[in-house]
Amino acid sequence: MSKDLGITARGDNYADWYNELVVKADLADYSAVRGCMVIKPHGYRMWELMQGGLDGLFKATGHVNAYFPLFIPKSFFEKEAEHVEGFAKECAVVTHHRLKANPQGKGLIPDPDAELEEPLIVRPTSETVIWNTYKKWIQSYRDLPLLINQWANVVRWEMRTRLFLRTAEFLWQEGHTAHATYEEAEQESLTILHKCYARFAEEWMAVPVLRGVKSENEKFAGADHTYCIEALTQDLRCIQAGTSHHLGQNFAKAFDVQFQSAEGKLEHVYATSWGVSTRLIGTLIMAHSDDKGLVCPPRLAPIQIVIVPMGRDEETRTKTIGAAQNLANELATLSYGGQEVRVKIDDREKESPGFKFNHWEMRGVCIRVEIGPRDLEAGAVPVSRRDTGDKQTLSLGPTTAGVLVDLLGEIQKDIYEKALAFREANTHRVDTWEEFAARFDGEGGGGFVLAHWDGTTQTEELIAEKTKATIRCIPLEPLHPGDDEPGTCVLTGKPSARRVVFAKAY
Repeated sequence: MSKDLGITARGDNYADWYNELVVKADLADYSAVRGCMVIKPHGYRMWELMQGGLDGLFKATGHVNAYFPLFIPKSFFEKEAEHVEGFAKECAVVTHHRLKANPQGKGLIPDPDAELEEPLIVRPTSETVIWNTYKKWIQSYRDLPLLINQWANVVRWEMRTRLFLRTAEFLWQEGHTAHATYEEAEQESLTILHKCYARFAEEWMAVPVLRGVKSENEKFAGADHTYCIEALTQDLRCIQAGTSHHLGQNFAKAFDVQFQSAEGKLEHVYATSWGVSTRLIGTLIMAHSDDKGLVCPPRLAPIQIVIVPMGRDEETRTKTIGAAQNLANELATLSYGGQEVRVKIDDREKESPGFKFNHWEMRGVCIRVEIGPRDLEAGAVPVSRRDTGDKQTLSLGPTTAGVLVDLLGEIQKDIYEKALAFREANTHRVDTWEEFAARFDGEGGGGFVLAHWDGTTQTEELIAEKTKATIRCIPLEPLHPGDDEPGTCVLTGKPSARRVVFAKAY
């Protein structure tokens, strides 16, 4: 454990390291409501930046935003059998609309006279309420495609929670689209997967992801099939970072959403749904951060550059603060990633430089610039990178701001390449059960393991029972030559169509 920062080292206890980092880095805090979290300003700013990047990608592919109710009639869930079965155990239910004083003693109780005619489910996902609405909106092929996204909160009653990764309430976006043909819905599902989710993960989050399709056992409840992006964490586990579902006509038939085709026939529409959540923040933390705290790629860093002016007396401090303000003003005229550079001047008087350095390292600020009286005399300032800890000295002048912005781009690229190299070093092809079991032996992760599987749910479940590893995806493109060629199942020895990706998952 670091004495100064008070967080457990990753190598000592990865779970404790993560939990402590989230709190110490001012990203989130525990709530009085069991299983829920408070997202603090620093963490919420990261979510706002994620929203902005994703929202731009959605709109660039033709989608618009709307909002649908938080409460869903129970009868809506009952219309799609597989869907209700998949979510029934996670639903929070509203049964009354009023409280009253307890006639038997202190406190409040639900008013028996205020019981709802039909219980309402607090939104765990919105397919049912949205498709009930789409029935009114879709009449003709001219109304298609319907490409809608909403930013919302959802509730899934989790018993074992962890900040950002799994909470009873979380923030997300969910897209719900309607199409005239199966092929159009399939193209939509893949567009979201590749052009939005995978692109965002790699270009904004600097997290390399596998793109694939879920096994039948792992697909979304009510979907025809589910596509996903999967990321590897530093403890060699997998996080499902986003999903895109081709729903076929399941929900259209359940809610009788039909349209008149150009040929005059009445047909059910084809649907997709897709979503990512504040789990992305947990993914980013686990992919990049270190024992000093948060490491954040510049495109999503709430503060990209911190300038620390120093000086023991008022006259010196005035000079260094002035120089810091001049540099901040120059940075304000520049942009990185299409946005203004996010810069902070830390001119607190009562805190030592060392305290400030640790403070901003913990919070993931990408670049630290120190300005002291000797630096002003020399016309050069020390600059430190958060991702590597490397230091360099930059001339203090008209070009300093531009060099710092260029350095942000270099950091973004380097963080991604480091994560990619880590994933490649921890992706293994195995052909025997002994090799497979050895990869997942013990409490640790194991990385991504490419192995043959006979395609049956029975074998998939047996492997998970023996090793706690599950099929994370069937890759859309082979990771190595020959991955998509036939072989024999690693457990049963039966014929296998191709290798799939196994991992222990969060």
